[in-house]
This record gives sequence, structure tokens and C-alpha cells, in this order.
Amino acid sequence: MFVTWQLKPKKELKIAVIDKTSLTTGGDEHRSLNWILDNNKFCKPNRDLYSVSEDYFGFFPKENKKYLINDFENFDEAQLKTLTDRLDMIYMTDLYGVYSKDWYSDNYRGERSQLIYGGMSSKELSLLNLMKVQNKLILTEFNTVAPPTSRRIRTQFEEMFGLKWSGWTGRYFNVLDTTANKDIPIWVVRDYKDQHNNHWPFKGSGIVLVNNDDRIEILENKKDLKEEVPYIISAEINQKRFGIPKKLKYSYWFDIMLTKRLNNVVSVYQIFSNARGDSILQSLNIPNPFPAVIEHNDKDYKFYYFCGDFCDNSIKMIFSKFSEITKFKWLMYPSNDLAERESFFWLYYQPLVSTILKNYYNSLQKE
Repeated sequence: MFVTWQLKPKKELKIAVIDKTSLTTGGDEHRSLNWILDNNKFCKPNRDLYSVSEDYFGFFPKENKKYLINDFENFDEAQLKTLTDRLDMIYMTDLYGVYSKDWYSDNYRGERSQLIYGGMSSKELSLLNLMKVQNKLILTEFNTVAPPTSRRIRTQFEEMFGLKWSGWTGRYFNVLDTTANKDIPIWVVRDYKDQHNNHWPFKGSGIVLVNNDDRIEILENKKDLKEEVPYIISAEINQKRFGIPKKLKYSYWFDIMLTKRLNNVVSVYQIFSNARGDSILQSLNIPNPFPAVIEHNDKDYKFYYFCGDFCDNSIKMIFSKFSEITKFKWLMYPSNDLAERESFFWLYYQPLVSTILKNYYNSLQKE
């Protein structure tokens, strides 16, 4: 399998990856994309494969809590235009950024702190507009327009691509007991208690919903939910187009995006709530289902928004250099753990993004 991969020809695809949340050289927030690029042998103009630790724009961690920022803030319009002319595509994997307690604290528990770097800038928005005008592929995902991106930039992005953020994000937790699950951010518990008489009664699993105004609501398994984890549901036509399953659990961060172009929704999230859960969602003006992947792939522009932290996955890069490794994907994840995220990569993200990139690359070869 490795020899077969070695014998495959490389395919040049000029990509700008933007990751403002890369806390380690392992590039957790964009490594899934690099796995796909390696596996399909998409390469840079110099024929080298893309490096996880070097080939992106954004935040670069260094030793001894030092860091480097490499982005477009010093570019003028002419330089942005020149960059756009050279690129084939852009992928914004995570613009959430880095905060002081992320970076300087050894005992980080998700507490909010001062922003060091993050959010979409006006220069990046200009770059997206130039890419759109030239009909070059644009991939974006959570967290592109939620804070720390400003409301002004967010609104312009929404108008540019025909979607709107509801203000809500969410995540499934398999254990809501704070003594047993250290992954629950401190601010989630604190804000919920502030809003609910200093009460945190949860022990089992559930879905945490967070609003941009700091409101916190929780859908508790069995009490509010018939099925404890959200699912991604795909219509048959899109199952065939992208090689994705009809139904797959999704256990990580998602954002609730709205679009009037329902025919441009590749997949939706479905929260399987009971009557009590339905009433909570309705009181929060949260639709159910709601988009998981929004697509606009036409002659005017090519754009995808993944409504979740899709690219963040602990996938092992070593497997990327084995041809046909996806035939053995069933060996790569546990089948009975609702909180695991590897199955999402193998069953959904990998076939989806691989198909998008292959189709786009083929279209470029015809030009």
C-alpha cells in the first residue's frame, strides 16, 4: 500500500490554509486537511507535499512560549490580488484564535482570558472576495465568523455568501459531571450557574448550547433527548455525490447557521429531542434540523461552509501515505464510544473533502 502510494503521481494544487488556533506544531486544527492532501498527493508548486507545521497562515507556536504570526495584515490590495492570482483555493480551518490562558497556563481548563490573536480580519475578508470573484474554491468552517470576529466582518461575510449565524453554538458531552469530565470549559459551568440559581444538576450526557450573548442551555439525555448525540443526515443524492453515509453521529463543536438556499445544503444536523426538548429549542428560536454543510458550487463562485469544527481531529498522519487505506477505515475507530471523533473523519470528512478537492482539481485541468 505504501509502495502503491509512492508510485502515484503528484498533483499540484496551490492552497492557502488559515489556522489561527494552532497551539502545537502538530497542527491539530488543520491536520485532517493535511492527511487528505498527503493521501491524494496534492502538492505545492515545488512538488513538495504540504507540511503540517509550516504550510499555513496564522499562529505559529515556538519554544519557551514564544510564537510567530504570519498572515496578510501587511498586504495592500495589490499584494492581495497577486496572491489570489497565484492561488487555486483557500481553506479557513479555525479562526477562534489563541488566548492568554491557552498559551501561558499549564493548567488550562477552557477559561476565558485575553485574546492574543484571532478572528477574521478585513484583509482576509478582502482575500475571500477576490477568490470569489475569480471563481476559486473557498472552504470555511466553524469558527470563521463567531467571536472574536467582529460583528461588522461577520455581517459582510454573511452577505457575501448568503448565510447567517444564529448566534448559537453547541457540543455533545458524554459526561456532564464536572468532577468526572475536565473537557467541559469552566465558563460554561459558571455562566450556566449564574443564569440558573447557582445550580448545575447534570451527571449524565447531553448537548450544551451556547449563545453569543453568553446564554447557556442544556439538553439532557433522556430528560430532553430521545437520542443523546446529534446526527448528521444526508440525502441520497449527496450520499452518492460525496460517498458519505445517510446518518452519522457528530460529537464535537457545531454552529447553528441559517440559509435561505435550502437546495445548497449538503447535510443537516438532527437533534433527536423529545417534546420537552422540542419546546426548549423552539423557545431559543433554534431550528431542528439545521445545516451541517452549506454549498454553493456554480459558475459564479465555489464556496463551502462546514458548520462544525470538522478539521480538528486526532487523526494519525502516518496512515496518509498508504494507498487504499480507507478500505480499512472500520479498524480505525471504536464502534461503541459516542464521544469518539475518528469515525467522523473516516466516514464523513475524508470522503467529503477528498471528493471536493478531486472534482475541483479535475476542473482546473480542463481549463
